Amino acid sequence: MKKRLYIALVLLFISLPVQAVGMVGIPQFVDEMVGKYQFDRNELDALFQQVEYRPDVIEAIEKPSTKKPWPEYRAAFINTLRVKKGLEFWRLHRKSLRQAEQKFGVPQEIIVAVIGVETLYGRQAGRFRTLDALTTLAFDYPRRADFFRNELAEFLLLGREQKLSLREVRASYAGALGIPQFMPSSYRKYAVDFNGNGKIDLLNEPEDAIGSVANYLKQYGWKSGEPIAQQAKLIADAMPVMLDAPRHPQGWVAEGVVPVAEVVGSTQTSWLLDFSVVDGKEYWLTYPNFRVITLYNNSNFYAMSVFQLAQALQLPRN
Repeated sequence: MKKRLYIALVLLFISLPVQAVGMVGIPQFVDEMVGKYQFDRNELDALFQQVEYRPDVIEAIEKPSTKKPWPEYRAAFINTLRVKKGLEFWRLHRKSLRQAEQKFGVPQEIIVAVIGVETLYGRQAGRFRTLDALTTLAFDYPRRADFFRNELAEFLLLGREQKLSLREVRASYAGALGIPQFMPSSYRKYAVDFNGNGKIDLLNEPEDAIGSVANYLKQYGWKSGEPIAQQAKLIADAMPVMLDAPRHPQGWVAEGVVPVAEVVGSTQTSWLLDFSVVDGKEYWLTYPNFRVITLYNNSNFYAMSVFQLAQALQLPRN
């Protein structure tokens, strides 16, 4: 009986509103939003009284999937399901993808792969209330509190601009929104109305997600027609002095690194990355466009998964 009562009390405690569990900083945040952005104080007070503290958000952000070994991480994204659904998504939205490639210079398969890795083409867009996740991280995750406090402010601004129901919008544990998983600040800065219906909706409209992903990559430096990555091999027992130092092709050859196959644009500066696999290591020369993908999600595993999923999506481009 005592054990069941204890469990009930614990469950009640973790479901209490944030302010009820001693979260520090919310009143000051409300002051800032009222003073700087002219929000209604009573409305914000009422909103935050309904926020729930989510310890599972803290747990999730402390154990990201990028901490998994590369073969396990890769298998989650480069698989039959994502390829099949990716081809379906490509066929369904062929016109929008072609237009996005023409306008922003980002290959269609890269756009499809980003959306595939992020949310399985909109099927896994997040199960947390955005307000709960961002508030928990803004006021109980000191390591990145400033970042998430800013994203919380951006979410409130986005909600006002887009007339969103802030209590209902769902996101990832980190507060990433919609089909392409944009953080609120990126939503406000890079999202576009790509279907021309007079509104920007990354939560429900794949066309807007397609254009917004392409615009995001373009704004962060994507160069049309330039390579992303190519596999390399080491000559004999060669081991480069510094894996992540950029070099031109001649420099890598001098280090004993040779591309498995030449690609267009291979005269560019590139970075060498290694990925641990079952029977040793794979080596890849990665180019500036690869680094642009890491600015969508700061992980070499992520960028390589996007690249390899894009390669697996074989569909006529026109």
